[in-house]
Amino acid sequence: MKKSNINGKNDQRKVNPNWFTGKTWMKVLSEKIKSEDQDIYHVHFEKGSRTKLHAHNGNQVLIATKGKGSLEIFRKYGTSKTNFKIKRTERITLNEGDIVHIPAKVLHTHGSIDKKKTFSHIAINILPRKNSIYKTTWHESDYKSKVSEII
Repeated sequence: MKKSNINGKNDQRKVNPNWFTGKTWMKVLSEKIKSEDQDIYHVHFEKGSRTKLHAHNGNQVLIATKGKGSLEIFRKYGTSKTNFKIKRTERITLNEGDIVHIPAKVLHTHGSIDKKKTFSHIAINILPRKNSIYKTTWHESDYKSKVSEII
């Protein structure tokens, strides 16, 4: 058994800034406990930061650990992989202790909704099948009606 701690800024890892709207950092928990069936991250969103629009090839579970955030789900319109229309179909407020399941291939965004406070969650990315790679497709978007490209 391997023990680790999610609190504090020790072992923090920078994230790809192209995938977020503001300052964000994370801890890779799955490396600490040597998990092989899922990737586990503790993600910290500073004051209003959130993910860009994206979808995963496997299921994802979010567990809110601090502050107030949201998960927004979008429906895709059109057949192009790079330029298509979107419509928000659901917005779920995430408070500390809330847990939510996001099915594979669902277009979504999540992060802080308060420009004065931080939000954090644990993200559990469940591998689509054993010995496979968990993939995320990231998009530039206005979060309202259109997507312009894959990043």
